[in-house]
Amino acid sequence: MFSLERLIIMIPPFLFAITIHEFSHGLAAFKLGDPTAYNAGRLTLNPIHHLDVFGTLMLFFVGFGWAKPVPINPYNLKNPLKDQLWISLAGPASNLISAFVFGMIIRLLGLAYIPVAQSSVAGILIQMVVFSLQLNIILAVFNLIPIPPLDGAHILEGVLPNSSREWLYSYEKYGSLILMGIIMLGFISGINIFGIFFTPFIKIFSYLFAGI
Repeated sequence: MFSLERLIIMIPPFLFAITIHEFSHGLAAFKLGDPTAYNAGRLTLNPIHHLDVFGTLMLFFVGFGWAKPVPINPYNLKNPLKDQLWISLAGPASNLISAFVFGMIIRLLGLAYIPVAQSSVAGILIQMVVFSLQLNIILAVFNLIPIPPLDGAHILEGVLPNSSREWLYSYEKYGSLILMGIIMLGFISGINIFGIFFTPFIKIFSYLFAGI
């Protein structure tokens, strides 16, 4: 569990990151001819419409969560495989662009090097910006993992030849179980498995975007 101060630092960046991610999926789908997300009220920057109850609870218990997936109807798309690839890519791309923006804010204002008390208002705001950078990197990388129902699986589906695509479909129903198993294994063992995986990417992009 996290302290109140830590939750104050985490919640706004989390709401922003998942909202921009799902909104980008919906917007890309809408531009490609599928109004399903729009008709469902999901083409919005209001985070309440994107919250997933279990995904939000996981933020409090394991420090990482997710949003409710935007509904997509492939029958509304002219080229379902190709269009779903771009729709899926829109989410991680939006998080990576957001990470770049937060990185530029940190770099230009020198936020990583301002000597302020962490518990002060200024300190909390600086930590919030730094966490926003890191969280958007994490969401971008996490969603590019080619395990259903993550975006990476749909991106892989769009580039694989027909013969290999059947292999992807064969384990699609196990994707959520695999992800949940990894999360639970880390929770039980006390080893942050995803943290170990994400750390190199956080370091690389934090240095590229923010110089830290």
